Amino acid sequence: MMHEILGVTDEPGIHRRWFHDDYFDLFVWQVEGGELVQFQLCYGIDSSEQALVWEKRGGFFLDGIEPGKSGKGEVLGAKAPRSQKADPVIARFDAASRSLPEDIRLSMTERIHEFAEKREATPARRKRFRRASWQRS
Repeated sequence: MMHEILGVTDEPGIHRRWFHDDYFDLFVWQVEGGELVQFQLCYGIDSSEQALVWEKRGGFFLDGIEPGKSGKGEVLGAKAPRSQKADPVIARFDAASRSLPEDIRLSMTERIHEFAEKREATPARRKRFRRASWQRS
């Protein structure tokens, strides 16, 4: 279950929030009224950390995966093996997200499943995910 890290500094006009568990870090940006305008869902550990990034104006992209390659470790939105009906990262997020505030959980669930449908068309931006200074514990 994810819990919120408190004390995150906001940007002008944007409320930033950070949710964490032992596998995921979820960073969300919300405008006044609660609308989600950006998120970074980070998963994996250390050198294999990857992120699904969504921006309202720019859509989806991936960090931590070389363009044209499937990435290291589990890859969000990758085709699940025949023995599994669901993507293992999405299934893990669905379980972990139960503790998120309802508005964020619903928005994230919608976006992640939308991403899974168009995974192949999503560009990889950087080989390695880099956290901003405020995103480090």
